[in-house]
Amino acid sequence: MFKTDCLLLLLYKKYFMSEKPSSVHYINYLALDKILDAQHLVSKEKGEEAHEEMLFIIIHQAYELWFKQILHELNSSFKLFKADKIDESNIGVVVNRMDRINKIMTTLIVQVDVLETMTPLDFLEFRNHLSPASGFQSHQFRKLELLLGLKIEKRHQPGGCPYHAQFEGVKKQEILNLEEGESLFTLVEKWLERIPFLNFEDFDFIEKYENAVNEMLEKEIAEIKLADLTEQDKMLRIRMIDENRKYFERVLNEDQHKESITKGETKLSYKATMSALLINLYRDQPILHLPYQFLRSLVELDHKISTWRFRHMQMVEKMLGQKIGTGGSAGQEYLKQTVDRHKLFTDLANISTLMISRSYLPDLPQNIKEKLGFSYVK
Repeated sequence: MFKTDCLLLLLYKKYFMSEKPSSVHYINYLALDKILDAQHLVSKEKGEEAHEEMLFIIIHQAYELWFKQILHELNSSFKLFKADKIDESNIGVVVNRMDRINKIMTTLIVQVDVLETMTPLDFLEFRNHLSPASGFQSHQFRKLELLLGLKIEKRHQPGGCPYHAQFEGVKKQEILNLEEGESLFTLVEKWLERIPFLNFEDFDFIEKYENAVNEMLEKEIAEIKLADLTEQDKMLRIRMIDENRKYFERVLNEDQHKESITKGETKLSYKATMSALLINLYRDQPILHLPYQFLRSLVELDHKISTWRFRHMQMVEKMLGQKIGTGGSAGQEYLKQTVDRHKLFTDLANISTLMISRSYLPDLPQNIKEKLGFSYVK
């Protein structure tokens, strides 16, 4: 059998492969010698090798490789969204790449489970050798955050020390350049602001939507008044509806929306928020379906990054309790602060609060429906 296999291989090479042998080989193409020789155990160099350090290194190297792929996808999406006019087919490309990023983030979350097979005692065998190294120093992850839109004024910075102080030279300058540049958040905001359907021909979306909201809330109040409830319960439920009304008014009123941005309560501009709302409400219209998928992918990415931060925080809590991080941060407490404060697309997630049922949704005029088909040309 062995001789037969060898003969078949020789025949294949002779008749199906180029006479000039290819220099591409699995090991060389993937640079496996470099990758597999990149795990240098500090504990071994100190003369007391810790078995678990190999796992620790490989997990974090795998993170960095995945960060590189995420940056690759984000940079390509950036180029498409920087155009003044975005082709519809490019939205589909970006949706596909965002889906890939979200699948990668799912993998990163699951990797925490693998790292947690290491016990606190196992980790302490080599942890003291790692200082001052820290995941806080991941240059690629900082680039990822900046490309998405997490700029310095929105960050939780322990001790008031700027996060870019962890870097020097070219790496620091690259971070500073990204701080000054555009982000996916700002590009998406501009794209939403350019969507032409808010006030299109004889259809005023905001006015129609506001009327529908008022009709819905008034009907809810009327139903409560007729319900078999105590007066106290009725007053409580009506008060809750009034609070909902105030939220709708605050979002729909452009001046109040601008004030919310000034206070840091919201980030997305008024026009962009209204466009995102329209896309969510009329997502079944052909031309709006891909934009809807794209907006949902951004919300999903925000949630997955937060989940990864939270799982990381849980792991640190299990491993170290309240110990200070090797890079000098507050460890578990610092990670806890980043879970909510470092979200970027909360305004898109909050669109769900503004959703109304299809029964109250304003009907689109026939001419608008035709324009929202695939034949629309501005």
